[in-house]
Amino acid sequence: MDYTLESLLAQEASLALDHFSNDDAWALGSALVALARSRRLPIAVSIVRGGQRLFHYAAPGTTHDNDLWLERKLATVLHFGHSSLYVERKLLEQGSSLQGKYGLDPAAYVAAGGAFPLVIAGTGLVGGAAVSGLKGEEDHDLVVEALREFARPS
Repeated sequence: MDYTLESLLAQEASLALDHFSNDDAWALGSALVALARSRRLPIAVSIVRGGQRLFHYAAPGTTHDNDLWLERKLATVLHFGHSSLYVERKLLEQGSSLQGKYGLDPAAYVAAGGAFPLVIAGTGLVGGAAVSGLKGEEDHDLVVEALREFARPS
Protein backbone atom coordinates (compact mmCIF):
# COMPACT_ATOMS: atom_id res chain seq x y z
CA MET A 1 0.00 0.00 0.00
CA ASP A 2 1.18 3.50 -0.73
CA TYR A 3 0.86 5.15 2.66
CA THR A 4 0.84 8.91 3.03
CA LEU A 5 1.42 10.74 6.30
CA GLU A 6 -2.25 11.69 6.30
CA SER A 7 -3.44 8.10 5.75
CA LEU A 8 -1.16 6.83 8.52
CA LEU A 9 -2.51 9.45 10.95
CA ALA A 10 -6.08 8.54 9.97
CA GLN A 11 -5.26 4.87 10.53
CA GLU A 12 -3.93 5.64 14.02
CA ALA A 13 -7.04 7.67 14.86
CA SER A 14 -9.34 4.89 13.64
CA LEU A 15 -7.64 2.34 15.87
CA ALA A 16 -7.93 4.18 19.18
CA LEU A 17 -9.13 1.70 21.78
CA ASP A 18 -11.70 1.88 24.58
CA HIS A 19 -9.44 -0.11 26.93
CA PHE A 20 -6.26 -2.16 26.95
CA SER A 21 -5.65 -4.63 29.76
CA ASN A 22 -3.20 -7.48 30.28
CA ASP A 23 -5.88 -9.83 28.95
CA ASP A 24 -6.28 -7.57 25.91
CA ALA A 25 -2.54 -7.85 25.25
CA TRP A 26 -2.88 -11.63 25.32
CA ALA A 27 -5.84 -11.50 22.92
CA LEU A 28 -4.07 -9.14 20.49
CA GLY A 29 -0.82 -11.07 20.65
CA SER A 30 -2.63 -14.36 20.14
CA ALA A 31 -4.40 -12.90 17.10
CA LEU A 32 -1.05 -11.86 15.65
CA VAL A 33 0.40 -15.31 16.27
CA ALA A 34 -2.64 -16.95 14.65
CA LEU A 35 -2.23 -14.77 11.56
CA ALA A 36 1.48 -15.57 11.39
CA ARG A 37 0.95 -19.30 11.78
CA SER A 38 -1.84 -19.42 9.20
CA ARG A 39 0.48 -17.71 6.70
CA ARG A 40 3.69 -19.41 7.85
CA LEU A 41 5.34 -16.08 8.57
CA PRO A 42 8.64 -16.03 10.45
CA ILE A 43 7.89 -13.14 12.79
CA ALA A 44 8.48 -12.05 16.34
CA VAL A 45 5.80 -10.12 18.25
CA SER A 46 6.04 -7.84 21.26
CA ILE A 47 3.32 -5.91 23.09
CA VAL A 48 4.06 -3.44 25.88
CA ARG A 49 1.93 -1.26 28.13
CA GLY A 50 3.20 1.24 30.66
CA GLY A 51 6.78 0.06 30.30
CA GLN A 52 5.89 -3.59 30.93
CA ARG A 53 6.16 -6.33 28.33
CA LEU A 54 2.82 -8.10 28.35
CA PHE A 55 3.30 -10.39 25.35
CA HIS A 56 6.20 -11.83 23.40
CA TYR A 57 6.34 -14.50 20.70
CA ALA A 58 9.09 -15.68 18.37
CA ALA A 59 8.23 -18.00 15.48
CA PRO A 60 10.65 -20.59 14.19
CA GLY A 61 13.04 -18.84 11.83
CA THR A 62 13.38 -15.71 13.95
CA THR A 63 16.52 -14.75 15.87
CA HIS A 64 17.68 -12.43 18.61
CA ASP A 65 18.03 -9.78 15.89
CA ASN A 66 14.23 -9.73 15.56
CA ASP A 67 13.97 -9.01 19.28
CA LEU A 68 16.39 -6.11 18.88
CA TRP A 69 14.30 -4.72 16.01
CA LEU A 70 11.16 -5.03 18.16
CA GLU A 71 12.79 -3.06 20.97
CA ARG A 72 13.99 -0.29 18.65
CA LYS A 73 10.64 -0.01 16.83
CA LEU A 74 8.72 0.12 20.12
CA ALA A 75 11.11 2.74 21.52
CA THR A 76 10.33 4.88 18.47
CA VAL A 77 6.56 4.49 18.92
CA LEU A 78 6.73 5.28 22.64
CA HIS A 79 8.94 8.32 22.01
CA PHE A 80 6.85 9.86 19.23
CA GLY A 81 3.38 8.46 19.91
CA HIS A 82 3.02 7.46 16.26
CA SER A 83 3.57 4.29 14.28
CA SER A 84 7.16 3.57 13.40
CA LEU A 85 6.10 3.62 9.73
CA TYR A 86 4.72 7.14 10.18
CA VAL A 87 8.02 8.24 11.74
CA GLU A 88 9.95 6.58 8.90
CA ARG A 89 7.87 8.30 6.20
CA LYS A 90 7.96 11.68 7.96
CA LEU A 91 11.76 11.57 8.21
CA LEU A 92 12.06 10.49 4.57
CA GLU A 93 9.87 13.42 3.56
CA GLN A 94 12.11 15.76 5.58
CA GLY A 95 15.32 14.17 4.31
CA SER A 96 16.43 13.54 7.87
CA SER A 97 17.06 10.73 10.36
CA LEU A 98 16.31 9.99 13.99
CA GLN A 99 19.91 10.68 14.88
CA GLY A 100 20.29 13.76 12.69
CA LYS A 101 17.02 15.47 13.63
CA TYR A 102 16.50 14.30 17.21
CA GLY A 103 19.89 13.03 18.37
CA LEU A 104 18.43 9.59 19.08
CA ASP A 105 20.82 6.66 19.28
CA PRO A 106 20.32 4.32 16.29
CA ALA A 107 21.12 1.37 18.58
CA ALA A 108 18.01 2.22 20.64
CA TYR A 109 15.58 3.65 18.03
CA VAL A 110 14.72 2.85 14.43
CA ALA A 111 12.47 4.48 11.86
CA ALA A 112 11.16 1.33 10.20
CA GLY A 113 7.61 0.07 9.90
CA GLY A 114 6.24 -2.58 12.20
CA ALA A 115 5.30 -0.97 15.53
CA PHE A 116 1.98 0.69 16.24
CA PRO A 117 0.86 2.87 19.15
CA LEU A 118 -1.75 1.55 21.54
CA VAL A 119 -3.90 4.56 22.33
CA ILE A 120 -6.92 4.62 24.61
CA ALA A 121 -9.48 7.22 23.53
CA GLY A 122 -9.59 10.01 26.09
CA THR A 123 -6.42 8.76 27.81
CA GLY A 124 -3.70 8.74 25.16
CA LEU A 125 -0.70 6.55 24.46
CA VAL A 126 -0.47 3.55 26.79
CA GLY A 127 1.86 1.21 24.90
CA GLY A 128 2.71 -0.37 21.59
CA ALA A 129 2.46 -3.54 19.53
CA ALA A 130 5.27 -4.57 17.21
CA VAL A 131 6.14 -7.19 14.63
CA SER A 132 9.57 -7.98 13.18
CA GLY A 133 10.54 -10.44 10.47
CA LEU A 134 9.05 -9.13 7.24
CA LYS A 135 9.56 -5.91 5.29
CA GLY A 136 8.68 -2.90 7.42
CA GLU A 137 5.43 -2.12 5.64
CA GLU A 138 4.38 -5.78 5.83
CA ASP A 139 5.14 -5.83 9.58
CA HIS A 140 3.01 -2.68 9.91
CA ASP A 141 0.14 -4.17 7.91
CA LEU A 142 0.08 -7.30 10.07
CA VAL A 143 -0.17 -5.29 13.30
CA VAL A 144 -2.92 -3.13 11.81
CA GLU A 145 -4.86 -6.17 10.58
CA ALA A 146 -4.79 -7.74 14.05
CA LEU A 147 -5.67 -4.42 15.74
CA ARG A 148 -8.67 -3.95 13.44
CA GLU A 149 -9.95 -7.36 14.43
CA PHE A 150 -9.29 -6.67 18.10
CA ALA A 151 -10.88 -3.20 18.06
CA ARG A 152 -14.01 -4.33 16.20
CA PRO A 153 -17.00 -4.06 18.53
CA SER A 154 -18.50 -7.40 19.55
